[in-house]
Amino acid sequence: MKVDWTTFWPKIVEALGETIIMVILTLLIASMIGIGIGLMFFVTREGNILENKTVFSILNILVNVIRPIPFIILLVAVSPLTRTLMGTTIGTMAAVFPMTIAASFAIARVVESNLVSIQPGVIEAAQAMGANPVQIIFTVLIPEALGPLILGLTFITVALIDFSAMAGTVGGGGLGAIAMSYGYQRFDTSVMVVTIVILIVLAQGAQYLGNYLSRFFLRR
Repeated sequence: MKVDWTTFWPKIVEALGETIIMVILTLLIASMIGIGIGLMFFVTREGNILENKTVFSILNILVNVIRPIPFIILLVAVSPLTRTLMGTTIGTMAAVFPMTIAASFAIARVVESNLVSIQPGVIEAAQAMGANPVQIIFTVLIPEALGPLILGLTFITVALIDFSAMAGTVGGGGLGAIAMSYGYQRFDTSVMVVTIVILIVLAQGAQYLGNYLSRFFLRR
């Protein structure tokens, strides 16, 4: 049965709101976790300001194990933990949990990769001026890597839009749920086309904003 678009648009708007909430909430939480892990990943490397082989090895293993797992598999694998912590595996908030896990470790690798590109001389100069590790992190490392980091977070944001659509197909809500329930299962091509176009617009908007912010901070 084809949908009646005169009454169906409110469902699209509601699903769009759910998708935006999933992406923004996940990005905020995952950024805090991922940036923290990425900083620890970098500063505990051999020869760095807080060298610690044990911490570095643990973080390296975690990132290398979790990051390559396809999201749809991770979504199913952590569903028992999601049910325990969130009380359900259905709905927008339940989808945020596995999305945060996937995004956190992806962000951690992005942060670590950007920090590695910083010239060692910059850090050495800060140490020569008496800066402690905390001061180096907040006054040297983060400002130096901010522009590229924003580009990295932009890439993650676009990936989260994709993740939200996948989560929607298994009960996570949002545009993915609309596409699955009203498009795929009812063979309504128009619903699929509309949801795809909206997802593309969201991704392009996130990319444009990220590029603008990155250029702004790089100029500074």
